[in-house]
Amino acid sequence: MSTKHEKWDSRLGIILAVAGSAVGLGNFLRFPGLAAQYGGSAFMIAYFTSLLLIGIPVSWAEWTLGRLGGRVGFHSSPGIFHALIHRSWAKYLGAVGLLVPLLVVMYYMYVEAWCLGYAWNAVTGALGEASKDSGGSTAFFAKFTGAAANGSATWGGTGVFVLLALVINLSLLYRGISKGIEKVCRYGMPLLILLGIVMVVRVLTLGVPDPAHPERDVSAALGFLWNPNDVLSRLNNPQMWLAAAGQIFFSLTVGMGAIITYSSYLGKKDDVTLSSLTAVSANEFCEVGIGGMTTVPAAFLFLGAAGATGGTFGLGFQVLPQVFAHMPAGSVFAVCFFSLLALAALTSSLSLLQPVLAFIEEAFHVPRRISITCLGAVAASGTIWVWYFSKDLKALDTMDFWAGNVGVFVLGTLVIVLYGWFVGIERSWRSMHQGAFLHVPGVFKIIMRYVTPLYLITIFVLFLLREAMGWNFSFTAAEFNPTSYVTDLFGAKANTDARLTIGFMLVVSATVLGLVAAGSRRWAKNRKLVAVSLQHLRTSAPKQAR
Repeated sequence: MSTKHEKWDSRLGIILAVAGSAVGLGNFLRFPGLAAQYGGSAFMIAYFTSLLLIGIPVSWAEWTLGRLGGRVGFHSSPGIFHALIHRSWAKYLGAVGLLVPLLVVMYYMYVEAWCLGYAWNAVTGALGEASKDSGGSTAFFAKFTGAAANGSATWGGTGVFVLLALVINLSLLYRGISKGIEKVCRYGMPLLILLGIVMVVRVLTLGVPDPAHPERDVSAALGFLWNPNDVLSRLNNPQMWLAAAGQIFFSLTVGMGAIITYSSYLGKKDDVTLSSLTAVSANEFCEVGIGGMTTVPAAFLFLGAAGATGGTFGLGFQVLPQVFAHMPAGSVFAVCFFSLLALAALTSSLSLLQPVLAFIEEAFHVPRRISITCLGAVAASGTIWVWYFSKDLKALDTMDFWAGNVGVFVLGTLVIVLYGWFVGIERSWRSMHQGAFLHVPGVFKIIMRYVTPLYLITIFVLFLLREAMGWNFSFTAAEFNPTSYVTDLFGAKANTDARLTIGFMLVVSATVLGLVAAGSRRWAKNRKLVAVSLQHLRTSAPKQAR
């Protein structure tokens, strides 16, 4: 089976697949936590600003470039960059579109295994028994994830779920685009939304669950997250704007190489403008409408304001189990919630694996069983690495920062620059509107060519200054206090696990670059075909797109 013969069975299929790629753990854990941390209403202003200036434009760019690359026979970022830029070095820029999803999926499947394990332990009652108080919940998390010591997450605990996550993902990928990814998203996304609505209804009908705290009712819980308190003063916080922009990337999976690969299987007349917007809207419904109405409000109702704040993992895997342990029929809703997380993680991990699979098949022309075996071996090596070096989740955190944050910003910037400058805004704009059901307002030409790249670069520089160098945004006493992401690698406080993980990432990166160089030799033969295709855009685009 060769990926060049694959295609989506329907427009709904590609929309649900891209929506499934976007809807993941960030919707139900990361977003509510950030909104609570930065004051809901103020954060939403920064969030929707980033959505309009980064999320939607980069999504349109990825859909357009992916479809354009697919028209000339490419389904991976290295091939698409090579074809559209017409330079031999371009494939190495495109290699970022392999490295980012590959490195991210290595630790993402480990977290997916947590979701599966927590759902199973909720079924057996072990989770509820361990989560009657904060100490028990924290101890269960540390033991199950291996956070206490390297290698402490045993095969009998997390290991079996790691293996299960790998088998599920690879078996679905083996079935192909339409019979595997599209089918699971066709059924999985409606089920995911149904489970989410069940959780929302349950939270909104809890009333006052603790008579000893009558002030903790549903109205107060929603107000804790969404009331417009000190909006103007909060908008002056640069860190909040960085967090909002980062959440847009994390949530929509733009800049992860997934959408550009998915859209490469579209036909030249398949819509990309409305389809992209529909997928974004589905993600926003799950993130704001479901995630924002369940996780933090539920925690507030049972544990108060102190319990309703925390990081992604703390909120999802330590705080919420306590909530379910004290909720009527809590074990049932715990199963629903962690099944929801597992399903959301699955649709996202599939989208992260597909770009690498597409590259292996298009570069080396190997059968599906060979490509799946190679992909499985590489992905499993990284997941097992994160699983073993689990103390304080240091390996996971290191990969997440350098690949899941820094790498995503880099790839997103490369994509929007390719769209607006290398292919050219006029050609890209015409290509985007071929077969389009929605004509995008002309102001987005300016946004996608100038505003989005500048905004991305600015946010990226500030992100590194803040999250790596520890800048406190003070222009009078510009203090820099390097964070653990730097001190773990250099100096007296260096962390062995972090250093080893960076070394592992460098080995993976060198291997990927070597494979790109080896597999790209035949791509030069397609330059003439690409040039003809791009020239064709000048005459075949609909008039209203000009």
